[in-house]
Amino acid sequence: MSIRLYVGNLPKEDIDRDALAGMIAVEGKEGSTKVIKDRKTGKCRGFAFVTVPSDEVADQFIEKYNGQPFMESPLKIEKALPRSKAEDGASVEGGEAPKRKNGNGNKQRSKKQGSVQKQQGSIQPDPRWADELAKLKEMLASANN
Repeated sequence: MSIRLYVGNLPKEDIDRDALAGMIAVEGKEGSTKVIKDRKTGKCRGFAFVTVPSDEVADQFIEKYNGQPFMESPLKIEKALPRSKAEDGASVEGGEAPKRKNGNGNKQRSKKQGSVQKQQGSIQPDPRWADELAKLKEMLASANN
C-alpha cells in the first residue's frame, strides 16, 4: 500500500519536480513526486506530495528529510491526510495537506466558525496541549487565592 507524504515549506518560486525529486530521491524504491502549482501563475504553491511504497519507507523518509534545507528553506514533511472532497464539491488533488493554524486564507469562514463554537460553548482545547492547559489553569487558580 502506497503512502502519500505532504512536503511543505517549499519556496513559492518556480521550482520543478525533478529538482525536488533529485533532492529527496527514495533510494532504490518506487516513488513519485508532485509539486502543486497555482493554476493562474504556474508557480509553486509552497507544497508538494511524495508517494512512497510503504509505511516503513514513509517513516524513514520523514526522519531523513524533515527539516532538511531545500533552496534555503527547511522542508516540513509529514503523512498527508486521506483524500477527501473539498468544501465546494471539487476533489482535492494529490491528497489533503495538513490544516494550517491560519487556515486557507478564508478568514471570514474561520471567524464565523469560531463565533458559533463560542456561542455553543463547545470549545475544546487541542488534545496535544490539554494537560499543559490544565496545569496553567491550576497555577492561575492557586495564584488568585
